[in-house]
Amino acid sequence: MQIVGIAIKRMKRGLMEPLESVEVTEDGGLSGDHRGHGGLTGGRQVTVISLEQWEEACKEIGQQLTVRSRRANVAITGYTFGPGDVNKVICFNNGVTLQVTGETKPCKRMDEISMGLLDALTPNWRGGVTCRVLRGGTLRLNESFSVRYLAKFL
Repeated sequence: MQIVGIAIKRMKRGLMEPLESVEVTEDGGLSGDHRGHGGLTGGRQVTVISLEQWEEACKEIGQQLTVRSRRANVAITGYTFGPGDVNKVICFNNGVTLQVTGETKPCKRMDEISMGLLDALTPNWRGGVTCRVLRGGTLRLNESFSVRYLAKFL
C-alpha cells in the first residue's frame, strides 16, 4: 500500500499541480492547496482516492483517464475505501496521519471531464475520501501506509 500520486490546486477550479512531495500541517493541510485550512474543525483538508476504485470507474465509462483528473490530493494503491473507513486513520510510514472524515462526493465537474464519470464514481465510494490532518510532516511519492482504527492510533 503506497502513494502513487500527489497534487494540489492553488485556487478554486484551478489546475491540479503534480508533486513529488508536499509538506502537510495540522492547520493548513497540504502546503499550497487552497482547500486545506481549518485544522481539526475542517473535515476536508486532504482528499485521498484509491487507484483501484478510480480504474473501476474509468472502465465503467470506457475511458482511460489519469487519476489526477479526479482532482484528489493523494492517490494511493493497495486499499479501497468504503463507509466503514469513516474515523479510521491513514498512517504513513513517515508519521503523517490523516483521519478519514467522510466520502468525497463527486461533483458535476466530473462529467465535464468525461460524460458519465459522475455516475461511475458514485457507487462504492469510488470518488475517494475526505480527511483531516492529525499529524503533519512530508508526504512523498511511493510512501507506504497502513489504515487503522482511531483507537489503535491514539
